[in-house]
Amino acid sequence: MGTDKRADDAPAAATQSEARNAHRRAWAFLLIAAVFEVVFALGTKGSNGFTELVPSLITVGAAAVGIFTLSLALRVIDVGIGYTVWTGIGSIGTVIIGSAMFGETISPFKIACFATIIAGVLGLHLSSPSPATD
Repeated sequence: MGTDKRADDAPAAATQSEARNAHRRAWAFLLIAAVFEVVFALGTKGSNGFTELVPSLITVGAAAVGIFTLSLALRVIDVGIGYTVWTGIGSIGTVIIGSAMFGETISPFKIACFATIIAGVLGLHLSSPSPATD
């Protein structure tokens, strides 16, 4: 009697599927962390040197949530990639939203720099080790 190939492959397939799901969750946590990084930066500006109560509380809360979700992402993603992507997205988001909220200017040179950061973030994402596909 031969062995059932499907029964032998099931644990490996489940492990690959779990690894892919963990990888997706890690990147989702990283994106959430980056959003809170933007809130943190904008809240810092709005806190007026931590003299305004509500923006100060938002800043501290956003920092805590951002760092916590970053730590969840770094369980799976390499720290060099995760931290760089987090700060890159946070930087771009802060400049774009900061320009809208605080009237800060965005020059053509800043746009060129954004493109460079985005290219770097995409490159890091693509170079990140990912679980094998079926």
